[in-house]
Amino acid sequence: MFHLNQNIFDILFEAIPEGVIVVNDKRIITASNSSIEEMFCYKKEELINQPLEILIPKEYHSLHPKHFNSYLKKSSIRKVSSEMNLFGITKNLKEFPVEIGLNPFNVNGNTYIIALVIDITKRKENERKIKFLNSQLETKIEQRTAELVNTISQLKDLNENFKLEIKKRTHAEEKIKIALKKEIELNELKSKFLSLVSHEFKTPLSGILTSTMLLNKYTLGEQQEKRDRHINIIANKVHYLNNILNDFLSIEQIESNKVIYKFTRFNLTKIINEVVYNANLLLKNRQKINIFQDLDDYILYQDEKILELALTNVINNAIKYSPQNSDIDLKFNKKNGNIIFEISDKGIGIPQKDQKFIFNRYFRAENVLNTQGTGIGLNIVKSHIENLGGSICFKSTINEGSIFKIELPISYKP
Repeated sequence: MFHLNQNIFDILFEAIPEGVIVVNDKRIITASNSSIEEMFCYKKEELINQPLEILIPKEYHSLHPKHFNSYLKKSSIRKVSSEMNLFGITKNLKEFPVEIGLNPFNVNGNTYIIALVIDITKRKENERKIKFLNSQLETKIEQRTAELVNTISQLKDLNENFKLEIKKRTHAEEKIKIALKKEIELNELKSKFLSLVSHEFKTPLSGILTSTMLLNKYTLGEQQEKRDRHINIIANKVHYLNNILNDFLSIEQIESNKVIYKFTRFNLTKIINEVVYNANLLLKNRQKINIFQDLDDYILYQDEKILELALTNVINNAIKYSPQNSDIDLKFNKKNGNIIFEISDKGIGIPQKDQKFIFNRYFRAENVLNTQGTGIGLNIVKSHIENLGGSICFKSTINEGSIFKIELPISYKP
């Protein structure tokens, strides 16, 4: 049949740019085109009537008949596909990759298979080059990524170091600001202290000097009363100066944590009697101190001298800032294991705007600036009371009076 129509088949096959081979059911080549001849380096007469295995590498010869027969049974069209790795072999035994499409057909009761063969050597080479280039690209990407990661890591380290440096500088600046603020506050305290010393020491010293000069004039026996009066003035002034010096000493001890508290068990009656007795010497005309409770029931385990100092300071302030013919009330009560002292007066009171500063050292309310005082007594009292586990607070209304409350544990437990 092919021989009878050879010219027609040649014309048809040569019109196809790909390689074309026709084989019968015995795998014998019956026709081919020039593309096959060029592809496999054979002449047409060298291929016709040759077994198909002439174009297949030897390692596939043993399996090829089985695959061929299996395909014949299915008799289906197999399109050209790049999914299968197929190879051909040239006359000079050079292997090359191919893609093959198969199509079975029947002529006069005989089965033939026409194979469309495409040499994909260039494509494979291009794929290999592309794969190689992709591999190089991936390697470069990995290198660049590693370099980028390393750079990012270095930047993070630099950023962390920068943040740490900023934090250190900020901390240093804060310390400098705090130190500067303390320095300013210290200078202000020094100024207040010098002003205070100048004022508080100058007045009693002037009184002492005056009384000493007058004593020299009272030489007669009948002038003893006048001498005694000036001697008392000198003694009071010296006592006042001694109290100021003791206050300054207390401040130094509190700041340097050198205060040693002495705890003993004592009856509150003893302390109150001493405080009220000494306070009575300072009372103005028709002033009096009222005690509202029986003191025999109050037994304390505390620092006796500190409690006496605190009550003396608050009661003396009540006397100092209250008018003549007024009462100072002293009350006590127990609550939750504590004893609460309440000292109230009908004095000048503390201005509202000054109340938050009243326990500050050297601070004096604006309505007592012309009254003798150091402004450190309540500061010392507050420090001692808090060190003993207690507290001090007050309520005050201008021109109506003040109420100070001191609360302490009845039995101090460090």
